[in-house]
Amino acid sequence: MAEPSPPSSNAGLRILLAKDRPPPSPPSTAVSTVSSHADRDRIIGVFRSALSRTEPPETFALPIVQEAIKPQKETVLVLEENQSLENALRTLVQELASSAVQSGKKIMQYGNSLDSGESNCLITRLLDIVLYLCERGHVEGGMVFQLLEDLTEMSTIKDCKDIFGYIESQQDVLGKQELFGRGKLVMLRTCNQLLRRLSKANDVVFCGRIIMFLAHFFPLSERSALNIKGVFNTSNVTKYEKDAMDGISVDFNFYKTLWSLQEHFSNPALTSTNPAKWQKFSSNLAVVLSTFEAQPLSDDDGKLNNLDQEEDAAFNIKYLTSSKLMGLELKDPSFRRHILVQCLIFFDYLKAPGKNDKEGPTGGMKEEIKSCEERVKKLLEVIPPKGKEFLKSIEHILEREKNWVWWKRDGCPAFEKTPFEKKSGQAGGRKRKPRWRLGNKELSQLWKWAEQNPNVLTDPDRVRMPSITEYWKPLAEDMDPSAGIEEEYHHKSNRVYCWKGLRFSARQDLDGFARFSDYGIEGVVPSELLPPEVNAKFSSKPAEKVKRLKREDSKGASAQPKEPQVAATPETDGGGSGGDPEEGAVPMDSDNGAAEDGQKQSPEEVSGPESGQCEPETDADDNMKTETTSRDARAGEK
Repeated sequence: MAEPSPPSSNAGLRILLAKDRPPPSPPSTAVSTVSSHADRDRIIGVFRSALSRTEPPETFALPIVQEAIKPQKETVLVLEENQSLENALRTLVQELASSAVQSGKKIMQYGNSLDSGESNCLITRLLDIVLYLCERGHVEGGMVFQLLEDLTEMSTIKDCKDIFGYIESQQDVLGKQELFGRGKLVMLRTCNQLLRRLSKANDVVFCGRIIMFLAHFFPLSERSALNIKGVFNTSNVTKYEKDAMDGISVDFNFYKTLWSLQEHFSNPALTSTNPAKWQKFSSNLAVVLSTFEAQPLSDDDGKLNNLDQEEDAAFNIKYLTSSKLMGLELKDPSFRRHILVQCLIFFDYLKAPGKNDKEGPTGGMKEEIKSCEERVKKLLEVIPPKGKEFLKSIEHILEREKNWVWWKRDGCPAFEKTPFEKKSGQAGGRKRKPRWRLGNKELSQLWKWAEQNPNVLTDPDRVRMPSITEYWKPLAEDMDPSAGIEEEYHHKSNRVYCWKGLRFSARQDLDGFARFSDYGIEGVVPSELLPPEVNAKFSSKPAEKVKRLKREDSKGASAQPKEPQVAATPETDGGGSGGDPEEGAVPMDSDNGAAEDGQKQSPEEVSGPESGQCEPETDADDNMKTETTSRDARAGEK
C-alpha cells in the first residue's frame, strides 16, 4: 500500500502560525469610540450647566472650555480638540432643537421663563458663548457658522426667520476679518440653501432680507455673487395662451404680440445675433409702441395706481398673462412702465460699453435701436403719475449700470484699499519723503558744499567741462592708421561720445562744427591733433560750394559755344568774383570742372571739404582769371 503523501509546506505553515498566535485582544476602535462618546457627553454636560448662568459670556466662557476639553494649551485649542468640541456642540444644538419641537415652542424661544423676551433662550445663549470664543480666537473661527447652518437645516421656515434675525443682529461681529475668512463659504451655503427652500411668491420679504444680508456681509468686490460670464436665466419662461378663447373682446393678435416680447427679453444675446429673431422683435415692438401711443393714459388712470399712497402694497414678481386681463393691464400705468423699462434694459444691453464691432449691433440695427429708444422714452414721460421724474430715475440707474459693466469686464478689481501699517519707528505718524532745496539730494548736497567751502569752484581737481582738444584726443588717436583700431572699438562708433563732442564744438569751435556736414564726425577733430597724412586728407579736398559754382559755369559755357565772349572790365576790389568775370572764366575752367567731376567719384571721398578752408584760395584764383581775361579782351579791341 502506498504511503500517504506528506502535507504541503503551506499547510504546515498555517498550522504553526495558528498555534503560535497570541490570544486576540479587544479592538482599539471600540475603546476609542467608548472614550469619545464619554468625552462628548461630558462636554455636553458642562455646556448645559453653563447655559443657565446669567453672567455675560466673557466672564465664564473660557473657563468652561478649559473644564470641558482640558486643552494642551491654556487659551488655544489644537485641531483634534477643536473637532471634539465642535462635534459635542453640534449634538447639543440638535438636542435643544428637538426638545423645543417636543415642547411646542419656537426654537429661538425655547427655555424662556416668560413668553416675551429672548434673554433666557438656551440656543441663543449657546450661540453667544461660541461666538465670543470664536471672536477671541480661543476656538476655531468657523465653529459658530457651522452651528448656524445646522440650526437652519433642522428648523422650519418660521423658525428660520427667527434664526436669521439673530444672524442679522450679529452681522458686525460675524463680518470681522478673523471670523469672515473662516466662515464665509459656510454662511454663503447656508443662505443659498434657505433661498432654495423659500417660495418666490409667498416669501418675497424673507428672500429680500437674505439677499440684503449677503450684500452687506460680503465685500463689494466678492466674485461669488457675480454673473461673470453673463449667462441669462433662460428657465424663466413666460407662459401665455396660444389660442384665442371665446367671449374675449381684446384683440388676440395684439395679446400674443405683447407677451411674445418676453421671449426676447429673457435672452437678449440670441436675439441680437440672429437677424430673423431681431426682425421679428422689432416688428412686434413697433406694434406694441403704436398701441400705447394710440391709447394714452389720463391722470385719472394714474390715480388708480398711485404708489405713493400704497406704502404697504405687496407686489408680484410677474404679471398674470390671462387674456381676460388684457384690457385692465393696458389701463394700468405700472404695467406699461414694466414693459417699457424692459425695453430700455434690452437696448442698454445691446449698447453695452466694451463691445467690439463684431459683438455690437450693425449699422441698420443701431438706427432701429435709436428710434425705438426715443419712442419708449417719450411714452414713459407721458405715463402718469410723475412720468418725467420716473424717466429721469431710470436713466440715472442705467447710467450707473455701465460702471458695473466696465468693472466686470476689467476683471472685478477690489474696491477696498488696505491701509498702510505703521512701523515701529513711525509711531508719531507716517514719515514724509524729504523735500530737497534744489529738487534732489545730489544738487542740494553740492550747493551745501559750495556754501561751506568757498574754494570749491576754483579747485583744479574738481570735475569740469573738458576743452575741445582734450575731448577729441581719443578720437584723433583712433584715426591714426598706425594705431590699427577696429571699427567696432572706434570712438566714432560711440553715439553718446559723438553727440557730446558736437555740443562742445558748437559752443567752443564753430569752424570745426561746420566741417561736420562735409567730413562727418572725423572732420570736427582739430587739425593739430591729427597726424600729417590724415590732416592732408581732410584739407586737400575742394569745398562743395566751389564745385557747385564751377558746375554752373560749365553749363553756361555749353549753352553758348559759338558766340564770342567778351568780358567787361571788372570793377570789384579783388576780394571776390562778380557775375561777369565768372562768365568770362568759364572756357578756361571747363576742363578743370570735368577733372573735378572725376575726382568726386573717388571712393575715399565721402563729402566735400569745408568751405571756410578753401574760399581764400578760390577767390585768389578767380581774381587771377579775371585779370587775364580782361587783358585778352583789351588786346582784341586794339
